[in-house]
Order: sequence, then structure tokens, then C-alpha cells
Amino acid sequence: MTNPTDPTPASDPAAVPRPGPPKPRPMPKPGPRPGPRPGAAEVHPLPTPVPCGDPHEFGRIDSDGVVWLKVGGSERQIGSWQAGSVEDGLAHFSRKFDDLATEVEILEERLAARSGDPRKAQAAARHLLETLPTAAVIGDVNALEQRLTAIVGSADEVADSIKAEREQVRATAIARKEELAAEAEQIGAESTQWKVAGDRLRAILDEWKTIKGVDRKTDDTLWKRYAKARDAFNRRRGAHFAELDRERAGAKARKEELILRAEELSGSTDWGPTSARFRELLTEWKAAGRAPRDSDDALWQRFKAAQDVFFSARNAASSERDSEFAANAAAKVSLLDHAERAIDPSADLDAARRELRSFREQWDEIGKVPRDQMGSLEGRARALEKRVRDAEDAQWQRTDPEAQARAAQFADRAAQLEDQARKAEERGKAKDAAKLREQAAQWKEWADAAASAIADR
Repeated sequence: MTNPTDPTPASDPAAVPRPGPPKPRPMPKPGPRPGPRPGAAEVHPLPTPVPCGDPHEFGRIDSDGVVWLKVGGSERQIGSWQAGSVEDGLAHFSRKFDDLATEVEILEERLAARSGDPRKAQAAARHLLETLPTAAVIGDVNALEQRLTAIVGSADEVADSIKAEREQVRATAIARKEELAAEAEQIGAESTQWKVAGDRLRAILDEWKTIKGVDRKTDDTLWKRYAKARDAFNRRRGAHFAELDRERAGAKARKEELILRAEELSGSTDWGPTSARFRELLTEWKAAGRAPRDSDDALWQRFKAAQDVFFSARNAASSERDSEFAANAAAKVSLLDHAERAIDPSADLDAARRELRSFREQWDEIGKVPRDQMGSLEGRARALEKRVRDAEDAQWQRTDPEAQARAAQFADRAAQLEDQARKAEERGKAKDAAKLREQAAQWKEWADAAASAIADR
């Protein structure tokens, strides 16, 4: 700082002025001054910087080279100028004012942007305030003093606001990390969706790294919760897959046993029982579970190959048998057509019996037919047998001595009742005679019905 009593201070660059016009004062940077962060406490705004303006308005240099600063209607000596013209001197001290104003503006910008420590900005502003009364500058010192006073006055509020904001950020960050730690603990203790849960734990870790503002002690405590939960999940997952590996090794051994048994059965021609046994082996195969991935498909191909050998042979035999059964069905249809024409029990029962016996012998010799034709062919054969059997039943009933005796018994009873009615009438018992005749008529009706049934047979 220039000593106002020293007319030519050695440290004053004006003592050795550089040639040329005075340098222009730096202009403020364009654009709005940064405001407080969202959510920050409201602080008192700083005054807008006032340009220096015309140095003649704020100072002068007299004919003796004494430099005067105009402040509030009065003047005070701030130095001397002997190194050039008055205009050069005014420009020199005006630039020094601009340099001081730039320092103030930097402090304002730091405070407004909430960067750095507001207490340090406050201390710097106080220092400048203390030196301002003796500053060798020409400019609006009063406006500069107001700006510095505003910095000193608002720094505490900004510091408190920043502290509150940091506390809020810290609280929010702690709450979020507590949520993530709790979620990780639940996953570590319960989840069995290994892929999804593992991916979620990694996502939690990625988000965890982005959360800032937590003090080290709290962060370490929360991190230990997350790490413990992740380790618990990894242990459970490792135990699960180790057990799964053991199960798959057991499944592999079991399936190899089933393959050996299937290969032993593959050459069998006992089609029915062996087919059933292969179905049982397939059920056991499914129940055995999955073998290790690199061998399960190969094991299945071996097992299936043994099945294919047997079932291919069975299908070939079935095709041959189906051809034989189709020929048998055609033969039985031809035999039925002939028998249905030849067997007529109403014309000659004995001949019909002989034809039926011959039919049955030929029927059995022909053999099996396809399953879908078996019902219709057997139905036609049973109809032939029923035709002959019905004729035999009818002939037997016509010659049944019990039926003839029953008809004669009914007739005798009717005759007895008629005789009793006649005797009752002779004795003058007309009423009894009428009842006896009614009974005789009933018995005669039964006798006629029995005789008619025998005749119809």
C-alpha cells in the first residue's frame, strides 16, 4: 500500500511509468451472477458491482503532483505522481482501484457460487476493509466499502446455509444408504433367485459409489452392513450350487445305470412287457434330475438310441402283424358272408347246427384281426349263434312235457269245476253254481293259453 507521505514510493510502479496510453479497466464478466443452490437457505444478496467510471469524478492530481481521492464531499491525499502526465497518473491509480475491485468481485462470486469456505472470504473482505482507508486508488471507494461490508455481513449466513445444506445432503445420503443396506440384508438372508439377486447386489454397489456426503464413521458402519449381507448371499449361493453339483453328479451316475439297462433291453422281442419296462425306465430317467450340462445331452442321446433300437424292431414287427391281421379280417368277412347265407335254422335246424360248428372251427383257425374291426366281426358271429340258439330253444319248448302237463292240468281243473257247478245247480244252489262256472271259465282260459303257447312254438 502506498504511503501518502512518501511523494515517490520506491515500490510504486508509477515511479517508472511505461509508455503508451493507460490500460482499460477490466470489465465484469457477462452473464448472471450464480445464485444459491436449490434447497439452500436464503441469504442476503450482495450489491451489484459499481463501475469505476470517470477517474476525474473520484480523484485529481494537482500541479505539485499530489494525488487526491474524493470521498463523500471531501478529499484525502493518497500519494504523488511525478512520472508522467496527469491523465497517465489518473489512469494508473484508477487501474489500481480496478485491481482492488476485481479482488472484491472474486470474493463476491465465490460467496454467491458457494464455493470454498465462506469464513475465508469473510476474513479476506475484512482485511480489505481495514486497508481500504489507506488504499492508493482512485475510484468509488464508498461503493467498494459497501460491497465488502455486504460480504462480511452475508458470509455467516452463507456458511450456515452451506452447513445446513450439507447436513441435508448427508441425511439424505445416509437414509438412502440405509435403504440400500436393508435391501441387501434382505437379499442376503432370503433370496434364492440367484441371478436376479446377484445382479441387484451389483446395482446396489454401483449406486452406493455415487452417493457422497456421508461422514466416514457412518459410511463405514453402513458399508459393513452391505458387505456382510453380500457375503451371506454369496455363501448361500455357493452352498446351493455346490449341492446342485453333487445332485447332478448323482443324477449322472443314475442315468448311466439306466442307459445300461436300456441297452440290455434293446434286443428283446417280448414286445409288450419290454415296452412297459421302457416306460418305467423313462419315468426313472425323468425322476433322476439333470446331470451336469456338458454331459446331460450326451447321456440322453445314448438312452434314446437304446430305445430307438427296440421300438424300431417292434414297429417293424407290428407292421408285419398288421398286414397279417388285415388278411385275417378279410377272410373272416368272407366266412361270415357265406355263413349268414348258409345257416337257416328255420328251414333245417340240424343242418344249421352243422354249419355253425364248421363256421366256428374255421373262425378260430383264421386268427386275430385288427382291433378296430374286432367288435363288428364278433358281433356278426354272435348274431349267427343267437339265431341257431333261439331256434333250439323254441323247439325244446314245443316238446317240453312239463308245459304239456301244465296245459292238461288246467283243462282237468276246468272240467272239475264244471261238474261241481252242474251238481250244485241240481241241488238248487244256483248262486254257488254260478261262482263255480266263473272259476271253471278262468281255468279253461288258462288251459287254452297254455295250449296255444305250445302250438305257437
